[in-house]
Amino acid sequence: MYDENMIRIVNDLAIPELDVYRLYNEIQLRKINEPNPGIFICESPKVILRALEVGYEPISILTAFDYNHANDEGKAVFDACRDVTIYLGDDDVLKNLAGYALTDGMLAAMKRKELKGLEDICKGKRIVAVLENINNPTNVGAIFRSAAAMGVEAIILTADSSDPYYRRAGRVSMGTVFQIPWTRIDKGVDYLSALKASGFSTVAMALYREAVSISDPRIKDEDKLAVILGNEGYGLKDDTIERSDYVAMIPMNPIVDSLNVAAASAVMFWELNK
Repeated sequence: MYDENMIRIVNDLAIPELDVYRLYNEIQLRKINEPNPGIFICESPKVILRALEVGYEPISILTAFDYNHANDEGKAVFDACRDVTIYLGDDDVLKNLAGYALTDGMLAAMKRKELKGLEDICKGKRIVAVLENINNPTNVGAIFRSAAAMGVEAIILTADSSDPYYRRAGRVSMGTVFQIPWTRIDKGVDYLSALKASGFSTVAMALYREAVSISDPRIKDEDKLAVILGNEGYGLKDDTIERSDYVAMIPMNPIVDSLNVAAASAVMFWELNK
């Protein structure tokens, strides 16, 4: 049961304890403790619970409802955060928190963990995905959700991809960003060589004259496979396409030449999971 002594009523958001919600953007929060891991903001009881389930440590909770008016998931957050200060403010107060309209009335500031390296993330995995310069957090969150649903076991993001723990990505993913191991590689890291050294074959998703269908049996027969997805605007780098073992595309009505990267990922992951 939650501890009433940990509830703090707030009528003014301009207190130091709420600076993480009020003053810092997500990039600043990610880097706030460098060289140590930073902070991220989790939104909605469902997403917060999924972070808690895999061991992320909450710093504080900011909510628009008390225990008695919370749904079951909200009550579960209160109960799981007995030793965490919970800041409670009414809707009129929280509406003044710029950029933080609350989805389901609850936010949590949480401590990040150290990311594992690419080799560790891929160890023992059969199917992984690579997000090469995917900038939109909505797409990142949707890709994670499809990956979780279709059995993709790990995700690798290049340095310029949006962070899976950004608030919108976590919300769109319904918290699945906490259920799939992932890592981010530094600029200049040759991830294709690293994947090959770990025994993975690679399939680049691209509109390419010599591309094969995603249903090509050679792709599905690979023992270990990395699916590479590219930027929303310009797709994959030419070097990535040229060095991949396969280039694949989704057969579709010729009046449409491509799908959004999140939609394309869902189709490809489903094909591999059949």
